[in-house]
Amino acid sequence: MPSLKEIKGRIASVNSTRKITSAMKMVASSKLHHAQVAIQNMLPYETMLEHILKSFLAAEAEAQTIFDQPRPVKRAALLVFSSNSSLCGGFNANIIKRMQQVVAEYREQGVTDVEVYPIGRKVFEKAKKLGYDVQGEFSALADKPNVRQCIDIAMELGKKFAEGQVDKVELIYHHFKSAGSQVLTRKTFLPIDIEEELERDHERDLTTVVATKESQEYLKRNRKKKSRVNAEGQEVPPLNDNFIVEPDMNTVLSQLLPKLAHLMLYTALLDSVASEHAARMVAMQTATDNADELLRQLNLQYNKSRQQSITNELLDIVGGSVNN
Repeated sequence: MPSLKEIKGRIASVNSTRKITSAMKMVASSKLHHAQVAIQNMLPYETMLEHILKSFLAAEAEAQTIFDQPRPVKRAALLVFSSNSSLCGGFNANIIKRMQQVVAEYREQGVTDVEVYPIGRKVFEKAKKLGYDVQGEFSALADKPNVRQCIDIAMELGKKFAEGQVDKVELIYHHFKSAGSQVLTRKTFLPIDIEEELERDHERDLTTVVATKESQEYLKRNRKKKSRVNAEGQEVPPLNDNFIVEPDMNTVLSQLLPKLAHLMLYTALLDSVASEHAARMVAMQTATDNADELLRQLNLQYNKSRQQSITNELLDIVGGSVNN
């Protein structure tokens, strides 16, 4: 059994660690709030633009571009989003594992030329270590999301796709649903996937940073989307598929397609940043709770040992007086 001094040392050590985890949890909670505000300010515009453009491409037979036409995949590119630091649970490990799975899938299909665009230091170091074809280093974006740099990356990938240097571009990131739920997502960036709009999950909870079971139950209850109904009881489609194009088709597409690509990339980045802070907040909260439980056990053990020590001293005194 450890001595009282050893137990006191462990209690002091756990207390010190608990202060650190509690402070990190509060910092992550504050950063998560700012990330939620950033998504909330940008999300309605990005969601509606993507829905309008994909509905337009699906409805108009003349709206055909090289960016929405699938072709045989011989070369692929992956944009993988991770964080620059650790202590966020399985956030980075899940992203890296998914990246390795996707690369392995492509190689099984005979696609050996896979480029990786790492957003975040953790995935950059891992991709380098695995010997992947890494295209640049974008660790600064993981800490400070920058629209200008996202536009540059999107333009580079768009140019490569148009020139046939890559045949498919995919995003791998965590989709932020709530403070307690981040979904690992693999999404096609190029060519534009029109059918994906019908299956896209728009449900989010951007109003709280509390990661509880109640919030997850809320998401489950509201998972089913509500459709609008007119006075006759008929379902109203979200958008009219009868579009009037001005001034002409090429001008509209040349303006909208790059803008959609920029916003898709920037949204994925904000999603990843918010998911990182949420994962770190939950991890630090769990660590703080574990420290509290460990402190309770150590205090109980300390009190038992102290009581046993006092009892032994009393027995020695009583035994000595009897012998005398």
